Amino acid sequence: YSVMRALRSIENSDVCLVLFDATRTFDTQVKNIFWLAARNHKGIVILVNKWDLVEKDTQATKIFSETIRQEIAPFVDVPIVFISSLSKQRVFKAIETAVDVYHKRSKRIATHELNDFMLPIIQKNPPPAIKGKYVKIKFCVQLHSDHPQFAFFCNLPQYVKEPYKRFLENKLRELYDYTGSTIDVFIRKK
Repeated sequence: YSVMRALRSIENSDVCLVLFDATRTFDTQVKNIFWLAARNHKGIVILVNKWDLVEKDTQATKIFSETIRQEIAPFVDVPIVFISSLSKQRVFKAIETAVDVYHKRSKRIATHELNDFMLPIIQKNPPPAIKGKYVKIKFCVQLHSDHPQFAFFCNLPQYVKEPYKRFLENKLRELYDYTGSTIDVFIRKK
């Protein structure tokens, strides 16, 4: 029943706060809920609860964050907030982070601005040639949707492989800061 409620909540939300117990690990059930939210293209913030019960030193948050980021790789730019609901430590910061992820997720980029940024990068690092055929990306546009989706128009879309799509996604994240949200990159025929 709790899994069904979690699924329904994920479907009806814009930003998911994935909350788990710091005294336990980032276990399989939490990972499944995280990946469900990512597959449904929701904004995500990870909340580590009961942080006041964990034995800490100066590197505890860094080590804990790195462990979580290894578990959710390749989706590495998810905000992680360490909270304690009992002592109300950083609870408001968690809400502020969720609102920030929502605003970043719903950001619209003008087509001319997107092309001015992406086309020089694409010219410098074009898609690899396959079977002697060169792919030429002519322009790109952000699609109208509730989460970031970008379409790149080219002459031979079937030759653009997944690693190059990830390269384009990383360049988009680098400039426009889509922290906590998934980005879809589509390659289409011009």
